[in-house]
Amino acid sequence: MANKQISQMGLPKSIANVFAARNVFTAKALSLMELRVQNEHLAGHLPTHMKGLDEALCGGIPFGVLTELVGPAGIGKTQFCLKLSLLASLPANYGGLDGHVIYIDVESKFSSRRLIEIGVKSFPEIFHRKEMAQEMAGRIHVLRPASLSEFTESLQQIKVSLLQNQVKLLVIDSMAALVTGEFEHGAPRQKTLGWHVSFIKSLAEFSRIPVVVTNQVRSQSRDETCHYFFQVQSWNETIEDRTRHDSHLVAALGINWAHAVTIRLVLEAKSGQRFIKVAKSPIAPPLAFPFNITSSGILLLSDDGIELTGPDINTIHCQGHNDIINFGGESLQ
Repeated sequence: MANKQISQMGLPKSIANVFAARNVFTAKALSLMELRVQNEHLAGHLPTHMKGLDEALCGGIPFGVLTELVGPAGIGKTQFCLKLSLLASLPANYGGLDGHVIYIDVESKFSSRRLIEIGVKSFPEIFHRKEMAQEMAGRIHVLRPASLSEFTESLQQIKVSLLQNQVKLLVIDSMAALVTGEFEHGAPRQKTLGWHVSFIKSLAEFSRIPVVVTNQVRSQSRDETCHYFFQVQSWNETIEDRTRHDSHLVAALGINWAHAVTIRLVLEAKSGQRFIKVAKSPIAPPLAFPFNITSSGILLLSDDGIELTGPDINTIHCQGHNDIINFGGESLQ
């Protein structure tokens, strides 16, 4: 019975197609997926330990969907990913998921030394014990694909690993870097992205874990209009209005990718102050939280989010964020 094909179970075709779209083909795979859903704890979220952001997202980074971090280089996306990886590997009694993490490090920004530093500063009772620090760090499995094709080949292995090795978080840092250089804008790139986003979404839904993907930014052309359904920018915005938004930056990946992510968090800087902005969420209002990068990771300066309206929701600023804090001789990204 366990190996019986979904297509042989007499389900309505519409239901069978839904399972097929999520790469669920056998009764055993279906039962594993149902078991994952039943066993979800922490209300199906990975808390970020940033109170204001967790409250806005109703608990943290949600299970079973794609969460995207967008922002310019050096703004703190990798720092965010490192902290999430640490939290997913922590024992449950410390608020963690007590599992393993697969971290796809495309640009070689992952730093085990920085990870341990965040752990020592955030959870000294665990990380001052050498054996526990080594165990926590050992739960994070770093992959460094040299190309998009190499990444593609590894996706099926990742799917198996998600089920067999108690993986509780998948991080891809960054998806844009995998695509950049292999394809220019246009049909080939969008077709490739379409396949990858579909597969990665199925990994999130099938394994019921949080999947976090970072995205870079690019310059926005003057005649480029707003394409995303969650954007509320006025079609009648004037040149003078655009001048107010200093950067003219947009997320690097295209419209298909934007539609696929459930949560979009924008990391930006205005007048030298960094912000985390909830730009897209099915449950959270558009809010911005000022933050600093400290030795213990990202620290919100206020748990009260600043309400956003109009173009400010999706505009990405990058004013004065080059003063990257340096801990232990390593630049923070």
